[in-house]
Amino acid sequence: MPKDWNPNDLFKDAPPASLQDDDPRAKDMLAKLREAWDNAPANASMDNTQVRLPGYLVPLEEANGQVSEFLLVPYFGACIHTPPPPANQIVHVLPRTPAGKFKAMDTVWVRGTLRVTRNASAMGTSGYRIDAVAVDKYMPSDADKAR
Repeated sequence: MPKDWNPNDLFKDAPPASLQDDDPRAKDMLAKLREAWDNAPANASMDNTQVRLPGYLVPLEEANGQVSEFLLVPYFGACIHTPPPPANQIVHVLPRTPAGKFKAMDTVWVRGTLRVTRNASAMGTSGYRIDAVAVDKYMPSDADKAR
């Protein structure tokens, strides 16, 4: 995320904790937050960078047990059981060849070229895309290799 981006600035005048769920101002603030998150700025310095990122898989396109398009999200349940994270925390992944035997919320490593480009899907808006050359099962011991 860009260092100067802070969506909490939207709530300076009315802290969310001071509102009840049925307060119309709470609904208005939630709509403003969702818009801010969907338009969250990506970090332009990351464009065209070779990366290896861990995350949770949210399938967008799958057939015959193969995932051909998915979102990589930073925490379990994102985009499925909770509202999606900000766009600058979601990566749209297009594997070179479909990734096999993965299901929703599996943890994976994705390797490829990171692009700064926005994509809206039914599961959330992403601020990045990876044209993945590899999608592998995440193994905790692999985290040390990424450093």
